[in-house]
Amino acid sequence: MARVNVATQLRVLVCGETARGDDAVALTAVEALPTEVLARVIIVRCGQLEVGHLLDVPDGAACVVIDAAVGVAPGEIVAIPLDAIAARGGTPGPRSSHTLPPDEAIRLAAALRGRPPEGVFVGIGGSDFRLGAGLSPAVRSALPAFVDRLASEIVRLAPGLRPHPIDDPGA
Repeated sequence: MARVNVATQLRVLVCGETARGDDAVALTAVEALPTEVLARVIIVRCGQLEVGHLLDVPDGAACVVIDAAVGVAPGEIVAIPLDAIAARGGTPGPRSSHTLPPDEAIRLAAALRGRPPEGVFVGIGGSDFRLGAGLSPAVRSALPAFVDRLASEIVRLAPGLRPHPIDDPGA
């Protein structure tokens, strides 16, 4: 039996919590991706983005971080290259890993790796993160565009990449 070579496959780091309203949007978006797009990636459900998730991206592989975002209008979609996030001001300082914001996790991973992993953050503005809430109307109506943007970023970062079998006599 052949296995997929995962060393160079694109990682999609999916942040969020299904029981917290708009925080579930990344998980919902991944479920809506077409099969041919999903075949290009390794999905990593990480809940909260941590430095270790970024350090686990192998050299030569890229990643897409997806999450609900604050600081942008509800339903607004943003895509920011990880190297642009890492280049923003501020240096990571001592802090509990349980409260490390994603931009600081990206900067810290860049410092530890010598550079950020190749990739992009794709987010959508959220407005309701209450426990037990569903997706807000703004996020629900923008979900198809969010899925399309996520798919286009995956295709951009992994053009023509398809899972390819490798010989593995032990499989």
